[in-house]
Amino acid sequence: MPGFVSVPADQWETWVNDNDATVLDVRQPAEWELGTLPDAVLISLGDIVDRLEELPKDRPILCVCRSGDRSSNVANFLSFNGYDAVNMAGGMKALGMQD
Repeated sequence: MPGFVSVPADQWETWVNDNDATVLDVRQPAEWELGTLPDAVLISLGDIVDRLEELPKDRPILCVCRSGDRSSNVANFLSFNGYDAVNMAGGMKALGMQD
């Protein structure tokens, strides 16, 4: 059982605003160039461990990727490490922002 919850993609903005959350985009740089969510922090999945200290522990984090797979792994990792992290279900594909 995962240590995090998922937020439906079409509710991401409401959830972020209601929770004063940080948006963490874990895609690769080439994917980021296709577009990302406003004010997102861009840290690729492979860089999370090395850049963990850049993420806030005092507010929730919405993890985002292309389809929701990488971001669910990151949300689980962050939750295990004491962060309040959730996954955006369906990722950027669900928002029509990436194939």
